[in-house]
Amino acid sequence: MKKIGVVTRDCAGVNAAIRAVVRSADHFGIKVFGFLKGYDGLISENYIPLDRRSVSGIINRGGTILKTSRSQEFKTIKGQEQAVKNIKKMQLAGLIVIGGNGSLTGARILTEKYGIPTIGIPATIDNDINGVEMSIGVDTAVNVAVEALDKIRDTAMSLERIFIVEVMGRDCGYIALRVALAAGCEEVLIPEKEIDLNQMYAEIVAGNQKGKVSWIIIVAEGKAKASDIADSITAKTGLETRIAVLGHIQRGGVPTAFDRILASRLGYYAAELFNKGGTGQCVCLKTGELSTISYEQALQPREIEVEGDYKLIKILT
Repeated sequence: MKKIGVVTRDCAGVNAAIRAVVRSADHFGIKVFGFLKGYDGLISENYIPLDRRSVSGIINRGGTILKTSRSQEFKTIKGQEQAVKNIKKMQLAGLIVIGGNGSLTGARILTEKYGIPTIGIPATIDNDINGVEMSIGVDTAVNVAVEALDKIRDTAMSLERIFIVEVMGRDCGYIALRVALAAGCEEVLIPEKEIDLNQMYAEIVAGNQKGKVSWIIIVAEGKAKASDIADSITAKTGLETRIAVLGHIQRGGVPTAFDRILASRLGYYAAELFNKGGTGQCVCLKTGELSTISYEQALQPREIEVEGDYKLIKILT
């Protein structure tokens, strides 16, 4: 019987993807082993067998049942060689890797450098995988942040304050842009767009003079710190500001229906491709249809469409 391994990072929907991989692999007569704590588990040969029963009841759970870590050891030649040694020792036909840029980079190394068959499944809340319309976890993260923003707006309006809300997005402002649009925020600061802060200060002062008493400004973590933006606004406008850093709450939580369905479709497709021998690539959706892209394309910097949504945010506020 063919055997494959699964390595994961964490975000909402990853468990649904694991479930889909395992049950689809079972359908194709493939046995699955889940490595604990990501690539570290691959290096230390720390794994558990996965079958239909072991993945029962996990489709609605956030995070990953396999746990995860950022493996520094796998970045070394020694760590990579040990991982490859263990893969061969276990007689695995290859790996399915569920995660973001770091995880997919590891999959590419295993395939291109060591000849280990791999298939990547994009799962990262930043939605920064190039050529992928939507990664697993993005929809849940946006909805979690919007729910928090709705609560913050109640406080901002009641206390007549400016709130600077920092969301995740180290290199990609996708979450910030979508949250700002969905929550009706007044401004959004993202890595992909230069904003004239002096104009923002002037708009706040002008709005306040007309009777506006509260603002919600979203900032992606990769653009600036919420505390720095808050201090600058207070200094320039004299108005009271508060900050809220949403942080890792965006990575957890019950996955939305969209993320569960996306994860299920991509998990099935990854297992199907493995069964057919179509490895060395990343699965994705293109215009709603199951498709694949190369690791080379997936790991290029992603450019998101900014101007249309940003213009709409400014018009609607």
